[in-house]
Amino acid sequence: MPKVRLVELDAHGLATIENARLEFDEGFTVITGETGAGKTLLLDALAMCLGDDPGDLRSASAQDLRVAALFVSELGELSLAREMTAAGRLRGSIDGTVCSSAALRERGGDLVTVHGQHDSLRLRTRAALLDLLDRYGGIDAGTLEALRREHRSLERERHELGGDLDRRRREQDLLEFQIAEIDGASITGPHELEETLEELTRLSARRDAATALRAAAEELDGDQGDDLASRLARVVARLPDLDEIERVREGLRDAVDALRDGARTFRDVVEHDEDDPGALERLSDRVDRLQHLVRKHGTSLADVLEAEQQGRARLEHLRGATTRLAELDDAIEALTRDEEAESARLRADRIAAADRLARAVTLQLPRVALPLADVKWRVDGVDGSEVALLFRPNPGLPAGSVASLASGGELSRLLLAIALETARDDTVAIFDEIDAGVGGQVAQQIGDCLAELGERQQVVAVTHLASVAARARRHFVIEKGTSGGRTSTWVRRVDGDERVGEIARMLVGDPNAPDARALAQRLLDATR
Repeated sequence: MPKVRLVELDAHGLATIENARLEFDEGFTVITGETGAGKTLLLDALAMCLGDDPGDLRSASAQDLRVAALFVSELGELSLAREMTAAGRLRGSIDGTVCSSAALRERGGDLVTVHGQHDSLRLRTRAALLDLLDRYGGIDAGTLEALRREHRSLERERHELGGDLDRRRREQDLLEFQIAEIDGASITGPHELEETLEELTRLSARRDAATALRAAAEELDGDQGDDLASRLARVVARLPDLDEIERVREGLRDAVDALRDGARTFRDVVEHDEDDPGALERLSDRVDRLQHLVRKHGTSLADVLEAEQQGRARLEHLRGATTRLAELDDAIEALTRDEEAESARLRADRIAAADRLARAVTLQLPRVALPLADVKWRVDGVDGSEVALLFRPNPGLPAGSVASLASGGELSRLLLAIALETARDDTVAIFDEIDAGVGGQVAQQIGDCLAELGERQQVVAVTHLASVAARARRHFVIEKGTSGGRTSTWVRRVDGDERVGEIARMLVGDPNAPDARALAQRLLDATR
């Protein structure tokens, strides 16, 4: 029994589908119907459950759109669903818990593989091809991945310790210089720059005031004799000795004394400020030095002091790292040798597996209507992880990428041939009209291939061919009709006479034609 099975698919309000419920068997199931009936809508419903964009698939007659898929595996049941409310908001859920479409894609991405003419990426991405090849060859790259993780971890530690010796010495020299520069500044605290700037501003203002006071003192009582005090003294000296002006004379003499006292006071203030004539220059130099450190290490002296602490810790770490670096170099060298050996082993295993798989798939190609085609793998890279699948549809032509050389139908049938050799019981295989453009004996062969594949994994196929439909274990028909001006699509399971009629319709277009029904019955009997 497959490890993963699609148990049920429900769709409501999906384009013309008002309500549809399909219950799947564990083997090979087909979905048939007239062209345009909407068979691929069911695959759209499943794709939505797996997180894909629904596009413009909402039914105009339904209030909302709901799709749900129920899977069962060794871990139990898993329900994936999407619904679009009347307001147009699309919601996803996993086992009834609301989730994003990304979560649906992550959870359901490995449950289903779609093989279609246009929507399969299985042969187009290198990661998917590598996974396919490794699974086929039973190749485990875990050892190499573990070695590479350990190598990266050791390289990070080595880098944190200063890397190679020359690099570490350069870093030590730089740290020692920076620490010495900060130490040499003798910073008193995180606010010294602000305090020094305030003092510089204050002294600058005092210097400007001293200049003004010095000029004022000269104006009041200078050495040239033209100052205010001297001129007023000369005026007082020329005044006549009269009792009537004696009071005025004394007032003027007092004014002369006041002018000279003011001048002396101004000079005393100036002389006091000039006791340390270099203070202003020292403060300016200090500000320049502190600002230089701030620009190098952050935006404040606090950053500078923090940089010094971190630098000391880093320097101590580097000085004590010599022994560990030697150990790391030895370990990295050993890991490199192990990686090279493991990479060479993986490359050889992948080349061998690619050769086996290419031969096996090529032998299957005639069964899927590609009798003249062949495939081969290109395996490159030190570990063989750079893989590509090359396809040649006809002899004598150069092989090329599947995307460039395979038509839609060829791509689908090539996927079937590969699936026959690489079937996974932990994935549901969906085939969307891979039998397009074939008929007769080839159609019978494709039906046989799908039935064979259904013995190893669950298979669901959309088909137009009676020979393919007759090989299925379970058969659903999708039909479309118009009533009251409204088009509807519905799905039903067919068994017995109904299935004979559907196979007959697929053969000649008439489900009641006796000859067609007889042939349909023979096709069904041949599969039992």
